[in-house]
Amino acid sequence: MQSIKKIFKFPQILLFFIPFLLLISIFIINIPAPNYPITGIDFIGSATFPTGYTFKKTPMGGLSGITYDAKKQLYCTISDDRSEKAAARFYTLRIDLSNQKLTNDKVVPLGVTTLLNESSQTFPTGTIDSEGITLTNHETVYISSEGDNFKQITPFLKEFSLSSGKVLRTLPIPNKFLPDKSRQQGIRNNLAFESLTITPNNKSLFTATENALIQDGPEAKPKISSPCRILQYNLLTQQPEKEFLYQTEAVTPIFNFSPKFASGLSDLLALDNQGHFLSLERTFSGFGFSIALFQVSLEGADDIHKIDSLLAVDINKIKPIKKELLLDLRKLDVALDNIEGLTLGSKLSDGQLSLILVSDNNFNRLERTQILAFKLKMEPPLIRLFRRFIPNLNR
Repeated sequence: MQSIKKIFKFPQILLFFIPFLLLISIFIINIPAPNYPITGIDFIGSATFPTGYTFKKTPMGGLSGITYDAKKQLYCTISDDRSEKAAARFYTLRIDLSNQKLTNDKVVPLGVTTLLNESSQTFPTGTIDSEGITLTNHETVYISSEGDNFKQITPFLKEFSLSSGKVLRTLPIPNKFLPDKSRQQGIRNNLAFESLTITPNNKSLFTATENALIQDGPEAKPKISSPCRILQYNLLTQQPEKEFLYQTEAVTPIFNFSPKFASGLSDLLALDNQGHFLSLERTFSGFGFSIALFQVSLEGADDIHKIDSLLAVDINKIKPIKKELLLDLRKLDVALDNIEGLTLGSKLSDGQLSLILVSDNNFNRLERTQILAFKLKMEPPLIRLFRRFIPNLNR
C-alpha cells in the first residue's frame, strides 16, 4: 500500500518543478546568441576590385577599415588616401550575402562621403592618414588617423557626421602616445592607430597601436613580437580610461632573405560589452601576406595606463590580454592581399553572423581591393547558461 502511495506522489513532485522549468525555458529561449566565444568560422567567398577602379570620380582603394550599419544594412569603409589622389573619404557599400556566398557581383558601391575638418574644408594633402572606422548608434562614425611622425603631424581620433562628413568632436590622446621631436617617445611612424571599434552599448571605444610605442619596446621583426597598447575610451566622458598590453605574434617568415618585413595589429572588433574582441594581425615578408584572426579577452589583464614606459618596468610582471588563434587565413584556398579591416556583418539565412574583411591595395597596380566573407558559429545560449554554473565545461 505504501508503495502505491509513493507511485502517486512522484508526479506531484514533478508538478512542483514544472513552473520552474517553464521559467528557465522561457529565459533560455529569449537569451540572444552571444558573440563570444566563437566556436567555428567558415569561409564563404570573396570579391575583388582592380586597382584603378573609380567611383564617382574617385579612385576606390586604400580601404583600411570597415564598419556595418545593421539598420540600413550597409557598410562604410574608410580609404587611407592622404587627400593625395582625392579628398579624404569613406565609401558606402552594399554587400549581399542572402545566399550565404560572396562573389564579385554581390558588392555594390553606393556612395562616397568626403571628410571635412573643423573649418568645413577638406583635409589638406598629407594632414590625414585615416585607417580605422567604427559606427555609433547616433548617425556618426569615429575615424582614426595615424598622422605622420616625420612631418610632426599628430594622430587623431575624431567623430564625424555620417551624412555630411564633418568633424563633430576630437578625443584627447594621452601624451605617452604623441611623438616628440627627439623621437624618443610616442607612436612609430605608420605603426599607430590602425584599429578602431566601439562596444555594442556605445559606451566604450577602443583603438590600439599597430606596434609598440618607442618607449615600450621593439617594433615587430622576424621572430620578434611587439608589445602594443590597447587604448580604451569612456564615451560618456569622452576621456581615455584604461590601457592594456597586447603582444603581437612572433612571426617566422618562410623565406627570410627579404629586407622587407612588416607585422602588427591591424584591427580590433568588439564582440560584446564584456571585453571580448576579434583581432586581426597582418604580416608582410616581401613574399606575400600572412593574416591571422584571434579571439581576445581583457579578463584579468592589467590596466597599464599609469605606466609611461614599459621598458622602465618588468614587463613579465604585467598580465597581457588573453588571445587565442581563431583562423590562420593562409589555410584558405585564396591568394591573400593586404587585409587590414574587419567588421561583423549581416545575419545569414541560418541565423549566424557574418564577418567581413577588407584589404588596402595601397593604390598599387600589383595589388587589388579584396573583400573576404566568413560565417561565424556562436555558442548556443543553453551551453552558455550551463557554463555559468560549470566554468570548466568542455567546448
